Parts: sequence; structure tokens; C-alpha cells
Amino acid sequence: MAAGGGAALFEQGVRAVLGGWAALQVAVAHGFGGPHGPEKVTWLGALQDFFRCNEGLEQGEVEQFLAEALDQEFDTAVEDGSLEQRHQCHQCHRCQPAPPRGARGRR
Repeated sequence: MAAGGGAALFEQGVRAVLGGWAALQVAVAHGFGGPHGPEKVTWLGALQDFFRCNEGLEQGEVEQFLAEALDQEFDTAVEDGSLEQRHQCHQCHRCQPAPPRGARGRR
């Protein structure tokens, strides 16, 4: 994981991906996680530690972690394809601060 700003970007990325995940938000809104559903969403931030402790994760491993967390904590099976989309979060561990405006990459 990138040092310094990269770690902060990764944390923001995890929060954004989880916060924008409709399946998770619906589960919480309908009380599938019980009265502590919102706190359980915060606990899913442990995903950050999962990445820190497991370099080189494959997409299937990320999907399995999330599927097990939703099953165990929210009694929810996600079958809408959104687990695969959450792989974006796995890619965030490579986040680097954005280049300054006008900067160009190599061709």
C-alpha cells in the first residue's frame, strides 16, 4: 500500500465504495443487520485491515470476504452482481494522489 497520502486515499475509497453499495444500504435500511446495522457498516471498514494484511488479493478473495461479512452480519446473500463491482475497492489499494492539473503521463 502506498505510504502517507495513499493510505488516506485508500480509506476514503473504502468508505466511498461501501457507502455507495446499494445492496448494503438496503440491508441496513430494512434492519437486516438488527438494531446495530449502521455500526456493522462501520465495522466493514475492517476491509482496510484485510487489504493491509493480505497483499496480492485476488478478486474472488475480496468477493468472498464481503459475501461472508454480509451473510454473517446482515443475514443477506447478494446475488445482484454487486459483489463483483466491489472489486473496485481492491484496486483502490494502489491509489496515489492525483497528479497536478496539466500533468501528463507517459505515452
